[in-house]
Amino acid sequence: MVDDPTKEAPVISALPAPKTRPPDAPDALERLFVEHGPLVFRTAFRVTGNAVDAEDVLQTVFLRLAARPDAASIGPEPRAYLHRAAVNGALDLVRSRLSAAGTTPLEERGAEPPARDTPADEALAARELRGRLRQAIGRLAPRVAEVFVLRALEDLPNREIARLLDSSAAVVAVQYFRARTQLKKELTATAGGQL
Repeated sequence: MVDDPTKEAPVISALPAPKTRPPDAPDALERLFVEHGPLVFRTAFRVTGNAVDAEDVLQTVFLRLAARPDAASIGPEPRAYLHRAAVNGALDLVRSRLSAAGTTPLEERGAEPPARDTPADEALAARELRGRLRQAIGRLAPRVAEVFVLRALEDLPNREIARLLDSSAAVVAVQYFRARTQLKKELTATAGGQL
């Protein structure tokens, strides 16, 4: 039997909640989504640079929560949990794209980029730099990448990051410094010595 493409897709009703979940959990999950969904989206967008990817991360974060029997109890600070989940989900997405696309050693990449003369060329150069930065962030160690994103892209102070990651401000500062050093080195190398 061949499906008729003009036929409307069936409407799927809401799936019943797992029996292990308390009856008020869907309401709690909905409240979490309403309160923190925009934060998750913005955070994912800053890392991925793409609204579609950010929506995928948002959906993944909340689907994972919905699958948990204790979705409403994600700790005393749901904002912190969801912030980290967004960063990690977005980094996972960037890394999966890197591994799917394959990587080229720095030595084999093009030498110097063409000269930029117009605002359109400058905008293109800025987009290319952001793309290279995302790829470079994806190659960082997971914890270092998380610290870099929270500090540089989310503009959180070291003490707040330390609290979120259950670390110390000094360790966060060192990890952030290492991330910046590694990213600068890689971006300078890929830009033919110019950044």
